[in-house]
Amino acid sequence: MAKLDYYDVLEVNKNASGTEIKKAYRRLAIQYHPDKNPGDAEAENKFKELTEAYTVLSDPQKRATYDQFGHAGVNGSGGFSSGGFGGAPFEDIFGDIFGDIFGGGSRRGGHGQRGDDLRYNLTISFEEAAFGTEKNLQLPRKQTCDTCHGSGARPGTEAQTCSTCGGAGQVRYQQGFFTMTRPCPDCHGKGKIIADPCPDCRGTGQVKSKRTVALKVPAGVEDGIRLKLSGEGDSGSQGGPPGDLYVVISVEEHSLFQREGQDVICEIPISFVQAALGCDLEVPTLEGKLNLKIPAGTQSGKIFKLSGKGIVALQGHHRRGDQLVVLKVEVPTKLNARQRELLEDFAKEAGEDIHPQGQSFFDKVKELFD
Repeated sequence: MAKLDYYDVLEVNKNASGTEIKKAYRRLAIQYHPDKNPGDAEAENKFKELTEAYTVLSDPQKRATYDQFGHAGVNGSGGFSSGGFGGAPFEDIFGDIFGDIFGGGSRRGGHGQRGDDLRYNLTISFEEAAFGTEKNLQLPRKQTCDTCHGSGARPGTEAQTCSTCGGAGQVRYQQGFFTMTRPCPDCHGKGKIIADPCPDCRGTGQVKSKRTVALKVPAGVEDGIRLKLSGEGDSGSQGGPPGDLYVVISVEEHSLFQREGQDVICEIPISFVQAALGCDLEVPTLEGKLNLKIPAGTQSGKIFKLSGKGIVALQGHHRRGDQLVVLKVEVPTKLNARQRELLEDFAKEAGEDIHPQGQSFFDKVKELFD
């Protein structure tokens, strides 16, 4: 049986934020939790589907892979196994995810918490996407407090181990057949009590700051692609590692060019006289102008290929694409008396012999109705 789309399972749209996904999961998981639906196999299966979807969509890297490749891209990341959900230990799922539902977020004292991932939306030009570029990003983010070095305590003092949880940051309780964990109500999951907080960070161990991050955008990026900068997210707390930065690329439309895979398409108007007699045409490319010889009798819509004048493949596994020049023959919209007279003479002189496509079309019409 085919798996349902993870976004449909959580009843959110594909542009939902991490907070929206989390809220949707909390609401639905509480509704379908086995303890609230004893003996209901359908509710139990729904509960498993919800948790599987959440473990993928709550992780930015797994979500990006799922958005690009679907279920095939997260094989082993979203499925259930004997060890737990999505490859995570059973205790982690119920301690972190369900602790979040039943108690407002799980924290394991003394082990440090990973910093939050950050998202940055970057708009670049068509040419920058084609050839690559370098950008300096100004990012507001949380940094470890220099005054207390992340401890949260005023210099010269120390945080004390929480007597309620013994420094674990969690307390356990029974919920039906399950032993659940929730953050300690006294230390709020930190495992320590700060009696005299640092004046600069007010006991959080982190301060807000701005940082310049250098980003190298590779040649060949497409609109909507995400670039990951490991360790450039918010700093972790209690010695935990920093989060990651995900830069989402938006590519501006170009006034002349369109992209189709690795190829660049450019439509160029020419007069019907140029098309009929032939001409030398100056064609714009991403790297400058080129001369293109247009043979006499060229029809509107004719495509000329400029090999190797397109965009390189992002992964570098294929050669550079081509530029496709599409000619559009323009018909004059206003004629003076002399021009009209000349064209009428031309039509009389030409007859039907010089219109091979039109003649072929009408021959087919004649065959159809004869």
